[in-house]
Amino acid sequence: MTIAAAFAIPGALDTPTGGYEYDRKLLEAAPAVGLALSHLPLSGGFPRPTRAEAEAAIAAMAAAPGPVLVDGLALGALPAEAIPEALGARLIALCHHPLGLETGLSAEASARMLAAEAAALARCAGVVTTSRTTAETLRTRLGVPAARIAVAPPGLTPAPRAPRRRDPAPMILGVGTISARKDWGTLVAALSRLADRDWTCAIAGDDARDPDAAQALRAAIETAGLAPRIRLTGALGRAALDALYLDADLFCLPSRYEGYGMVIVEAMMRGLPVVACNAGAVPEAAGGAARLVPPGDPEAMAKALAVVLDDAEEADRMAAASRAHALSLPGWEDAARIVAGQLAGLRAEPLRDMREHSA
Repeated sequence: MTIAAAFAIPGALDTPTGGYEYDRKLLEAAPAVGLALSHLPLSGGFPRPTRAEAEAAIAAMAAAPGPVLVDGLALGALPAEAIPEALGARLIALCHHPLGLETGLSAEASARMLAAEAAALARCAGVVTTSRTTAETLRTRLGVPAARIAVAPPGLTPAPRAPRRRDPAPMILGVGTISARKDWGTLVAALSRLADRDWTCAIAGDDARDPDAAQALRAAIETAGLAPRIRLTGALGRAALDALYLDADLFCLPSRYEGYGMVIVEAMMRGLPVVACNAGAVPEAAGGAARLVPPGDPEAMAKALAVVLDDAEEADRMAAASRAHALSLPGWEDAARIVAGQLAGLRAEPLRDMREHSA
């Protein structure tokens, strides 16, 4: 039996972030599991929509027949009181990570956003998250009952192993938007401690979404005297990014929080040793195959990178562990199947048993 549903997504579907990649892959994989998922575009003003944009999003979802899967970038920013009960009864929220946990928010702003997102989730019939870690966060901090949450980890597309030539110097690759949460400044500070070693670095990510973070990163690179060795590529398409993975010798993600960390497992599929921060769902995604350090600790990151740069045998061991872990992970059809099950099991009424949450 085919399940038909709309998938409400704010902004441009081709935006080069992990969240949008998840949405694109889910749309592609859905037909193979009997899920007819139609793209319902919403305004690009989220997660800070105007009142008119929020009202238009709710109207568009209300007009869609049948179940509606809504990306959390939109759902988390909608006023709960404006979501009709009839719509909430057929809404499934896809939460990549709570909007209120974005790095750089004041304590007051974070609490306000978490409370608003909890209220919006209370109007929905169910939730899909991309990790067990995020599911637990929704349960403990936003009061979503565990029975109403389905975890659909990102799939992983097969890809060839990187040759890791280390010639003329090992290339350290980082992938992710230039933003406060990704914390590329910690990587730069770590690399400044390793200036006596041979290495180059490429950071691939959109540098236009957070101009202040991009300016601060460029200034940090210049101040450290590393401009000849660290390259910012800007946002890359899939083919260019795949080529960069194959040119890399090791991978680093200094992020302060991740709802999953798709780029980590993408790097592992290429057989790259991975150094990352023990933040959010990163340990879950890495599956014990990465070297993890505390977030925001350049000294610890420098030591971890030094091990991979200096010890070829350990680097090879980590590379093999990366590849083995990646090959054990599910595919996109598995994720689509879980989402289809959540959509098929919609209750007749919206959630009413949300307990009081504490932000």
